[in-house]
Amino acid sequence: MNIMDFNVKKLAADAGTFLSRAVQFTEEKLGQAEKTELDAHLENLLSKAECTKIWTEKIMKQTEVLLQPNPNARIEEFVYEKLDRKAPSRINNPELLGQYMIDAGTEFGPGTAYGNALIKCGETQKRIGTADRELIQTSALNFLTPLRNFIEGDYKTIAKERKLLQNKRLDLDAAKTRLKKAKAAETRASQLNSARLEGDNNMVNFSYMLNFLHVKWLKSEQELRITQSEFDRQAEITRLLLEGISSTHAHHLRCLNDFVEAQMTYYAQCYQYMLDLQKQLGSFPSNYCNNNQTSVAPVPSASSNVIGSSALTSTSGLVIASPTNLIDLKECSGSRKARVLYDYDAANSSELSLLADEVITVFSVVGMDSDWLMGERGNQKGRVPITYLELLN
Repeated sequence: MNIMDFNVKKLAADAGTFLSRAVQFTEEKLGQAEKTELDAHLENLLSKAECTKIWTEKIMKQTEVLLQPNPNARIEEFVYEKLDRKAPSRINNPELLGQYMIDAGTEFGPGTAYGNALIKCGETQKRIGTADRELIQTSALNFLTPLRNFIEGDYKTIAKERKLLQNKRLDLDAAKTRLKKAKAAETRASQLNSARLEGDNNMVNFSYMLNFLHVKWLKSEQELRITQSEFDRQAEITRLLLEGISSTHAHHLRCLNDFVEAQMTYYAQCYQYMLDLQKQLGSFPSNYCNNNQTSVAPVPSASSNVIGSSALTSTSGLVIASPTNLIDLKECSGSRKARVLYDYDAANSSELSLLADEVITVFSVVGMDSDWLMGERGNQKGRVPITYLELLN
């Protein structure tokens, strides 16, 4: 029974406090009550904490999108994380592409140029997929986890203490309002008492009223001192927590450095893998890359002035001219007609720009580099790379 009485009293006290805060908050919004302002330093700390929280959330979410573009996969990982279970391993896009390339190359035949190239590209893609997986794991551990810990841990504590400070501030201002009203009531009662005629009954009633108001005034002053003390204490607690934001920034800076280093390692690995792949494809013999006895190649770079006689490779590493055609071009005597295979922009005035499928006249010049011929189109003349030409019979 006593416990029930205590719970009812506590519930009534909490309800009274809540009502008092609601009244104070409403009167402040309507401009009918004064509001205790926080000091400028504390306001700056609160603003800095809120700004840190907003941008940390944005950076964290966008980093998750960068590392895992698939939204369904992100939701699945989030659910497993909340269930405290490890998400099942899933093949990523580079690994899947690599497996498709390897399977296709195996079916086409490892002995064919295209099949062999597909297998080599597939193996490289799978290595890139492994590097991508390592980047995700390292970034999640060294970058995303600290950011998430701040949002779900430190900032939640700050927000809780900040809300408590707001409540203490409302209690303080409500106590100030009650004291102000008590003083005003006592002053008015004293003025009325002085103005009334003396009489025993009236004197007794006014004396009782004055004593009552005086007690209420003293109680309001005591309540104000208590609420002021609680507010000052809560403001100090909140300030100490907020000053830790600077340490949080320093910690996040170290995490950012780790993230940048992880990205640097990943991109360096990818570059090295593709560089090795380019060398492997470029090392194929010219006749090995002729599946249909027709040279096939992308447009080479316009800045390529010297091109190997046995093969010309672009970033994809495919050979663009047959060996028989190159030998005929090198050893031709006199003028011959040749069809241009690809567009070529002259690097300087000694070279001749070419357009794909046009026919020009070519001839060799004594002392000229073996990878070049002299080309002629009407009144225009200049050096042309032999690997861009197909000799016509």
